[in-house]
Amino acid sequence: MRLRLLFLAVAVTLSAHAYAKTALLQNVPLQWKPTSELQLSTMQMPSGSIQFDTFQDERNRKEMIGENLEDNTPKPVTTSDDVGAFVSSHMRGLFDHAGLKTVDSDGAIRVKGEVRQFFVTETATYKSILVVHLTVTDRGGKTLWSGLASGDATRFGRSYKAENYYEVLSDAIVNTVSSLLESEEFQKALSDH
Repeated sequence: MRLRLLFLAVAVTLSAHAYAKTALLQNVPLQWKPTSELQLSTMQMPSGSIQFDTFQDERNRKEMIGENLEDNTPKPVTTSDDVGAFVSSHMRGLFDHAGLKTVDSDGAIRVKGEVRQFFVTETATYKSILVVHLTVTDRGGKTLWSGLASGDATRFGRSYKAENYYEVLSDAIVNTVSSLLESEEFQKALSDH
């Protein structure tokens, strides 16, 4: 009986130690898990097609997509995926969802982008931000619109969970596209072609 109790005590101690030492979220694949809906106001639809180039990742620390700051020792969240490609492909998908026609090549309108921020800070909540510099040109290369588009998201969730990071990063993309498509200047750039 004593041997069983000793074995049980050792097992509980090892389990507690393993639980306390959480595995770091390193090189996680980016996953599309939005919880927000695209917000659309009435807008004029462009008659031409829209081509999205793969965005460039201009962030200083390209692998970093988040950080848990709940304890004295920050815990990083990193990815080896292409953040620029992830952001541009999902922005394109949201444009399609909004009823805009996107194409792989030879679009009447071309959207180029540079990802400036794509990050989650976790304290009591998960807070994400996306900042993208976009340039919209016509087929001939004339700039129709250029500027920053941004969005953020906040959510509660269990501490240091990949699922929560995926959700707020995805929601930041949804909210960026929502604000972009509500911009009168952006709508005008699209509808003039």
